[in-house]
Amino acid sequence: MARFAGKTVVVTGSGRQKGLGQGILQRFADEGANCVVSDVAIGDEAQAVAADLRSRGAQVAAIACDVSDPTQCDALVQQTVAAFGGIDVMVNNAGIGFMMKPLLDVVADDWARVIGVNLSGAFYCTQAAARAMANAGNGGRIINIASQAAKTGFPHLAAYVSSKHGMIGLTRASAVELGALGITVNAVCPNHVTTALGAEQNAYFSKLLGFQNVDAYLANIAAKNPMGRPGLPSDTAAACAWLASDDAFYVTGEAINVSGGEEMH
Repeated sequence: MARFAGKTVVVTGSGRQKGLGQGILQRFADEGANCVVSDVAIGDEAQAVAADLRSRGAQVAAIACDVSDPTQCDALVQQTVAAFGGIDVMVNNAGIGFMMKPLLDVVADDWARVIGVNLSGAFYCTQAAARAMANAGNGGRIINIASQAAKTGFPHLAAYVSSKHGMIGLTRASAVELGALGITVNAVCPNHVTTALGAEQNAYFSKLLGFQNVDAYLANIAAKNPMGRPGLPSDTAAACAWLASDDAFYVTGEAINVSGGEEMH
């Protein structure tokens, strides 16, 4: 299928191999989109992600962006428009999920860093993308990668959980204002996905919860899930592709669970 031929998709936080961002871009590349790999730095790993996308037939740009800096978010969108003539889909995927501490041990710098990337970064990129989409007059899609932690609280993740709950609020408020411009804004809420970031969480929580090892912890996750396994990057990527498609033109302001039935509200 080439549903997205001629369309341009930006995914922040997509410069890590086997990461959620790469998985999302792979799906769009396979369906004909121009792809923008973006991360805080474009090093060898991000270039490898870009090379993989090119091998799938996509036109690719790799653009560095620290999403906690609004000036860099504006530059990301401007460089995308310069490279491909416009931006059709912005996926706010960049996030910090590895700062795990008891609530009473979280210091102000920890809190500010997580909120700055996960929530403020999504806000700055939403603003920048929406401005470009509005100027082009063709509408667009903004997709926020939230989390099961946007619906449910988890221990030792106060800043992360707060940022993801806030991302749903940003999704809803943005959807209300941008709908008249033909821009939809939705969130995808995956359950645990074992990416590189997820692996750090696995190690931390298997010890915190008293499991013998990481494998035992993952087996418990699978046993609790109605579908019998944790999430995969391809699960989230499929939801993003649908939300970006014409089939979802009348869907906005939603926070869609992609959790195998683990999260149902």
